[in-house]
Amino acid sequence: MSTELLIEGRVGSSPRVLWNDGELSDDGLHARVSQLAGELVSRNLRCVASRLDNGPDWLILDLALRQRGMVHVPVPTFFSPGQVAHALSDSGAQALVSTDGAPLPDGAGSTASEALAPGLRLWRLNHASVTLPKDTACITYTSGTTGAPKGVCLDEAALYRVAQSLAEAARPLAPRRHLCLLPLSTLLENVAGVYAALIAGAQIAVPGLAEIGYTGATGLDVPTLLACLHRYRPESAIVVPQLLLALVMAAERGAALPDSLRFLAVGGGRVGDSLLARAQAVGLPVYEGYGLTECGSVVCLNRPDAIRPGSVGRPLQHARVIVDEDGELHVDGVRCLSYLGADTLDPGPIATGDLGRVDEDGFVYITGRRKNVFITAFGRNVSPEWVESELLQHPAFAQAVVHGEARAFNVAVVWPRDAALTDTQLRHALNEVNVQLPDYAQVRDIVRADAAFSVVDGLLTGNGRPRREAIFARYADAIEQRYQPPLTPLEAGASA
Repeated sequence: MSTELLIEGRVGSSPRVLWNDGELSDDGLHARVSQLAGELVSRNLRCVASRLDNGPDWLILDLALRQRGMVHVPVPTFFSPGQVAHALSDSGAQALVSTDGAPLPDGAGSTASEALAPGLRLWRLNHASVTLPKDTACITYTSGTTGAPKGVCLDEAALYRVAQSLAEAARPLAPRRHLCLLPLSTLLENVAGVYAALIAGAQIAVPGLAEIGYTGATGLDVPTLLACLHRYRPESAIVVPQLLLALVMAAERGAALPDSLRFLAVGGGRVGDSLLARAQAVGLPVYEGYGLTECGSVVCLNRPDAIRPGSVGRPLQHARVIVDEDGELHVDGVRCLSYLGADTLDPGPIATGDLGRVDEDGFVYITGRRKNVFITAFGRNVSPEWVESELLQHPAFAQAVVHGEARAFNVAVVWPRDAALTDTQLRHALNEVNVQLPDYAQVRDIVRADAAFSVVDGLLTGNGRPRREAIFARYADAIEQRYQPPLTPLEAGASA
């Protein structure tokens, strides 16, 4: 599928792209894309990075690069300066496109800048050339277990094939307007949001991240999010579990949700069954899915004509899911070209690192991460994501990671949703969660974090997942104290 076909006129005279103070028709979008593509070609560029807020400029740049067969390296705005510098050097990007007036991140390695288009500036970079796999169209960076994000190379055919599968999956509902609530620089919104909506002929709303309600790396202003939803009245959107929980809690407290929503896809992390039930109870049409960057984003999705609570749906038409003898999921079908750097990707189905099962009807269930499963001192296997999802559904907890390897009981490092909550109140909330858990999975005690986990302090990955080892290292002393037996009266007197 060519970029021209991707953005050809399909919605009549209605605008194709909407944002806070403007709109573009199909013809207008095509003209802007072609004009920018010409500017990029005239500068003899092959690999271009971007660091842009959500909005029409991001979309136009991406489609312009697609039109001319160039490589796009979307750098999330939430990356730290060190992560930005790594992505630019690692990819061998020749230029960085940013908003006119935005400062260049430290270490970006620029020598000069020039105006590229109204509101856009192009910074020339002087990084060493990098040999990329043939047909690379996009290098998307996914945070691993270290601070240096990993580059994944994808070709255009893979991106469009996944988007086509998603457009087909949503066809029974035929959503006519998609609202981009996740950063466009994330592969999930880029493929499942933008490309799938374009293929389906839907309108796309691309408000800036501030208009959605994001503040900093992890903050979210829920009233602003609700105002954004009411303003654009989308029929489809993609959310991560934290966004879904925010919407559900707002609705449970009496906030009105737009009645336009018909397809709300949720992914990017484990979603507890009770949260899904709460979402349905307040009228949110939630469809849980699952995917990974190495497979071009979405692999499985519940859909209007095939939904099973507790599962992440059946594989889409481009993918096949296999479970090995150890219970790990492997995905065959669309796959990336390779990683950048020394990491290699074995041929054949991709090992996901996720544990799960596939039922007799083909629905896939995720039970946790293979590397995160810990074994208690009593020999019980515990998937921390399961316990954490239960904690995070309680209104008291905003963030939580559970520790229990080789221990007699489990401890969680938590950050409250309301900083004014006392430790006593948090422990009361913990007791309410524990009632729903078997004894081996219950959390006996908590460590209250000093501040919310964030990307900046190295405790969250770029897509918001906790860096477990970093969190456990930061709070090692406090965690160890929770495992110490209380002092006897004699010992207490001796230490006084």
